[in-house]
Amino acid sequence: MALPDLLSEAVAGVVQRPARSALTSLGTVLGVGAFIAVLGLTGTAAAQIDTRFDRLTATEVTVEDTGGRDAARVPLAFPADADARMARVNGVEAAGVYWKVRLGAEESVRSSPVGRPDGAVSRTPVVAASPGVLAAARPHFVQGRAYDAFHDAQDRRVAVVGAATAARLGITTLRTHPAVFVGDTAFTVIGVIDDVERRPELLLSVIVPRTPAVRIWGPPQDERARMLVSTELGAATQVAGEAALALRPDHPEYFRAVPPPDPRALRGAVSGDLGRLFLLLAAVCLVIGAVGIANTTLIAVMERVGEIGLRRALGARARHITWQFLTESGALGLLGGVAGASLGTTVVVGVSLHHAWTPVLDPLTLAAAPALGLATGLAAGAYPSWRASRIQPVEALRR
Repeated sequence: MALPDLLSEAVAGVVQRPARSALTSLGTVLGVGAFIAVLGLTGTAAAQIDTRFDRLTATEVTVEDTGGRDAARVPLAFPADADARMARVNGVEAAGVYWKVRLGAEESVRSSPVGRPDGAVSRTPVVAASPGVLAAARPHFVQGRAYDAFHDAQDRRVAVVGAATAARLGITTLRTHPAVFVGDTAFTVIGVIDDVERRPELLLSVIVPRTPAVRIWGPPQDERARMLVSTELGAATQVAGEAALALRPDHPEYFRAVPPPDPRALRGAVSGDLGRLFLLLAAVCLVIGAVGIANTTLIAVMERVGEIGLRRALGARARHITWQFLTESGALGLLGGVAGASLGTTVVVGVSLHHAWTPVLDPLTLAAAPALGLATGLAAGAYPSWRASRIQPVEALRR
């Protein structure tokens, strides 16, 4: 049998039973479609992870005050001009020191002085922060403004509060210069924020300058201070390596800089987890498709015993019969692979459009999809084709 004859016979066998052929190749369609969709969605998700990582996390460095061996006698290792020192490091956009203030048992945040019957009492935390923290956190102010280096240097008792905290304390406008009382100490509220890009815990806190916080409550006690550093894109690792020396050249061991994690590791972990899960599902679909093709081909062999006997009687050899049925099963697999590639591509593009993402598809993967379907069909048709070639002409014609 020449190759054109073999292909025409395979096409005829598929076209003569369109409904059966469509249902037979459905498993292959789903398997190949799932394969394309998995690789496409994981690539698209990895690209989105990189984008979001670069926007925020990749530009953030945290410097922790460990105190080194002198932690007991140096409760606050950050110098008074820590913000300015870090600002001089190349690649730094803003930096500031912050810590949670330890309040006494009788101290709480109020909207009126202690002893007044009115004014709601709130268990709102108080955060001491240098002006650079507000710049690095990138808050959105609904009223007022952030305090600056002047407020901090001049020991001004001012505060910035979150919108929810302001509402609980009954602060609706800053025109009347409202104040919050921490214990019996008043802080004039000069800004109200409703969102931050970094450190969302600031939204639930009363933020006060570092200098008055140290004078009133002393240095950090329950937890040591930290520095939030906002960097330019690509400079975080370098800034983390230079931070300790920039802050305290005499005692760099007092600090530990935490750079952002490697985005490639994060992307690899997410892609690996998603890939393993969905590729397993794709493999299951391919196995189901292969079983369907094998079952249908085997049934076709049983139904076409007379045709096989006639072909053998007219001179067809066993290998010709094998190639005929193997080509038919391969054609079913190939059609399933092409349809599955189209289905998987449609799924990736549809999901990307729904989430406003940029779809990422590897051309080599799309090119390999029909080959995967063909391989599935050939593997599924191997046994039925062998069974067909073993049928003897005399027995076939007798039936």
